[in-house]
Amino acid sequence: MGADHTRPAPSAPPGVRRILVATVVPLFVITVIAALVLWPRDSRPADGGAEPARHHGTVTRVVTEPCPPTPEAPGAAEGPCGTVTVKVEQGPDSGQQVETPVPAGPGAPTVAVGDEVVLVQLADPANPTATSYQIAEHQRGKPLVWLVALFAAAIVAFGRLRGLAALAGLGASFAILLAFVVPGIAAGGSPLLIAITGSALIMFVVLYLTHGITAQTSVAVLGTLGSLVLTGVLGSLATAATHLTGFGSEEATTLSMYQRDVDLHGLLLAGIIIGSLGVLDDVTVTQAATVTELAHANPGLSRTQLYRAATRVGRAHIASTVNTIVLAYAGASLPLLLLLTADSRPVSQILTSEFLAQEIVRSAVATLGLVAAVPLTTALAALVATAGRGPADDPARDTGPAPTPRPSADRDAALEALSASRPGGPSTPAPARWPDPERSTDTAW
Repeated sequence: MGADHTRPAPSAPPGVRRILVATVVPLFVITVIAALVLWPRDSRPADGGAEPARHHGTVTRVVTEPCPPTPEAPGAAEGPCGTVTVKVEQGPDSGQQVETPVPAGPGAPTVAVGDEVVLVQLADPANPTATSYQIAEHQRGKPLVWLVALFAAAIVAFGRLRGLAALAGLGASFAILLAFVVPGIAAGGSPLLIAITGSALIMFVVLYLTHGITAQTSVAVLGTLGSLVLTGVLGSLATAATHLTGFGSEEATTLSMYQRDVDLHGLLLAGIIIGSLGVLDDVTVTQAATVTELAHANPGLSRTQLYRAATRVGRAHIASTVNTIVLAYAGASLPLLLLLTADSRPVSQILTSEFLAQEIVRSAVATLGLVAAVPLTTALAALVATAGRGPADDPARDTGPAPTPRPSADRDAALEALSASRPGGPSTPAPARWPDPERSTDTAW
């Protein structure tokens, strides 16, 4: 998260460090207190009823056959049809071979001999002692473990200690999301307050853990926190102005059936804030590091020059990041976009429907918060980078006219010193001197 800068940032003056500590520490304390107040204490389970037991198994045999006709389809019904023999590896029937129907229907897994699958144990209402099994999906544990191991190895091999710190920060982010944000919203808490508090907590932990406790990191923290608050305010105004309800996706509608107390409008705002955090961290860390590097490379740059130079870098960064945000939201909503292309309504009605308006609001609000992060963080970083300079160190300060040089006097003094250093001492005749045009108009030797 953020740019990698292996060379440690120059130490800030003691006065600047004291100001940053007096600013950042109270904000961190407020965040921790808010997290403790909002922490879920009585997380309520969903009202979906008891889930059927799931067990692992391995496919040992697959037999396919033509599907028999049905009243709905007088001809051959859609397949596939047949049976799958699976060796159960868990549960009361562990070690036994059971037969299940070949998975069929939209999204059904295609199985072959040797595949590791997940079995759902179903009870027969007529005979509670009898059970049957169905294949739910493939086991994905081993491929995911290898993929995560490769991911971690690549990060550590390239980033070394900084990469290891980034992995620790990633783990802390997931821990906060799974232990605080998700249970807090599921327990009926305010999604907006929980999202802002959780994002601030993630920001403090990840930035200081990854980039160290420095003035440069503190500037990035302040810039990120200010941009997060602005993103939350803009998101609230935008969703209110567009009358979004939060029921803009099938997942939200399904969630409302199982957990009726969840505020879907607040959940939409929470998603905007948490989704913006990762990009905001990258921009603020980069801007703070850019100002620090410019000030280190050229200490003669004034505060205004530092701000303008780093802002030019920020503009280039924003130009590419905006496209990243839009493509990220479009990729996550690709099935929805494909569904909208088959809609027969006019384009204006499609664009203003809640399904698509929700994605437009997400992209626009995240981009506005991102754009605000550049000048805010750059100004703070330029202020910190030039705070330790005295009046004489300011390149913009007018020190008055320079003293008028006296070339003839300097030459005379140099020649007298040369004459005194000759072997004969000062009595030795000095060599002829070129006449000084300022003292005489004589042009002869």
